[in-house]
Amino acid sequence: MTAAADLCTFVDHSPTPFHVCATAAERLGAAGWTKVDETAPWPTGPGKWFVIRGGSLVAWNTEAAPGADVRFRVVGGHTDSPNLRLKQHHDVEAGGLGVVALEPYGGAWIHSWLDRDLGIAGRLALRDGSLKLVHIDEPVLRVPQLAIHLSAEKKSIEVDPQRHLNAIWNTGSGRFMDWIAEKSEVRADDVLGFELMTHDVTPSALIGAREEFVSAGRLDNQGTCFSGLQALLSAEPVDGVATVLALFDHEEIGSTSERGAGSDLLLTVLERTVLAAGGGRDELHRAIAASVCASGDMAHATHPNHADRHEPLHQIALGGGPVLKVNVNLRYATDAAGAAHFQRACDAAGVPLQRYEHRADLPCGSTIGPLSAARTGMLTVDVGAPQLAMHSAREVMGSDDVDLYTRALAAFLSPTT
Repeated sequence: MTAAADLCTFVDHSPTPFHVCATAAERLGAAGWTKVDETAPWPTGPGKWFVIRGGSLVAWNTEAAPGADVRFRVVGGHTDSPNLRLKQHHDVEAGGLGVVALEPYGGAWIHSWLDRDLGIAGRLALRDGSLKLVHIDEPVLRVPQLAIHLSAEKKSIEVDPQRHLNAIWNTGSGRFMDWIAEKSEVRADDVLGFELMTHDVTPSALIGAREEFVSAGRLDNQGTCFSGLQALLSAEPVDGVATVLALFDHEEIGSTSERGAGSDLLLTVLERTVLAAGGGRDELHRAIAASVCASGDMAHATHPNHADRHEPLHQIALGGGPVLKVNVNLRYATDAAGAAHFQRACDAAGVPLQRYEHRADLPCGSTIGPLSAARTGMLTVDVGAPQLAMHSAREVMGSDDVDLYTRALAAFLSPTT
C-alpha cells in the first residue's frame, strides 16, 4: 500500500480527535508501544510508551536514550479539524421534519458543509463513569442549501451559523440522542455527556489522471498526524536522543484546554520521563535546552484559480515536498536555527523543501508551534505539507507529498548533528 492510500485509510478510521488517538494507539500497540495511565507511576526503564488525554496523544521512545542525560526530538501536530458539532439541546421540528441543531467548530468553511451526506461521531460519557467512542458512518444528516429560486440575488446567500446550519435527519418525531444511543448499544438514560461532531461519509480517495492527489476530509491536520506517526515508527535510533510525537486537540479553537498545546501535557510527559530516569529539575532544563520540536501543520499550496492571494515570491506546489513556514511576527515559531535543523533533515532524506510566507496584506493564521514553544521553552520550527481547500469539508493534497513529508519528519527525528 502506498503512503497516500494508507493516509486515506487512517483518515476514514478517524472522524474525530478521539478516533485519531484510537487509530494511532492501535498502530503504536502493533509496533510494540505500551499505553501509560497518567495516574500510574511512570515507567522507569527505556522503552516505547504513549499516553492519551482525551483527544490528545503523546508517544515517546527512550530505547536509545535510557538515562537522564537526554535530548528530545519532537514532532507536534493537532488532531482536531473544523466541522459542525451537535448542540447540547439539539432536537427541533420544522417544516414537518426532524431537525438537529448544529454549530460550527473552529474556522469551518461553512458553505462546503452544505448539501453533503454527514455521519456523526465522537464520544459519550456514561453513567458508570466510562467513555464510549461513537462512529456512525452513515448518511443520516444533511444541511440543505436554499434553492436558488428563493434567493433574490440568484446566488448563494450568506449562511448564518445560528439559523442556517440545522440538519434534517427524519420525517417524524423522536429524540436524536435516543437514535445515537441505540446505534451505540447503550441506554439513552445512561448518557450523561457527549462530544459529537459531523463528518462527510464519502470515503477518502486518490484522484486525478494518475492518482496524483488525495481527496479527503480532515487533512488539516490528520496529514501531519499520519506522517508524524509513521515517522516515529520508522525513525532510526540515535544515541542519546528520545523521539516524541505530540498530537494535541483544540488547535482550531486556540489550544487553551487541559489537553491543548497551551496545556502542560507535553512538558509533563518530558519532565516525568527525565525524573523516572533518575534526573532532576536541572537535568530536565538541560534536556529542554538541547531539544528541538518540528511543529507540523498543513500549509497553503498556491491556488491555480487564485494565485493573486499568495505571496508572489513564495509559490508552493502540490507534490513539491514539505513546507517551511516563516512569519516575522511569529504567527509561526520558525527562526533561522530551527529552519537549519529542518533543512538538514530534508537534505538527509533527499526531500525537496519549499518555503512559505503569507502575503503581508492578509492576516496570517497560526498553529501549535508558537504556543508549545512558549510553554516548553524548546526551539521550534513550523513545517507542513501543502494542500488546497483548507478548512473545507473536503480537502486536497498531493499524493507524493505524503511520503515526502513522512521521510522528512523521520529524518528530523534521527539527527546527524
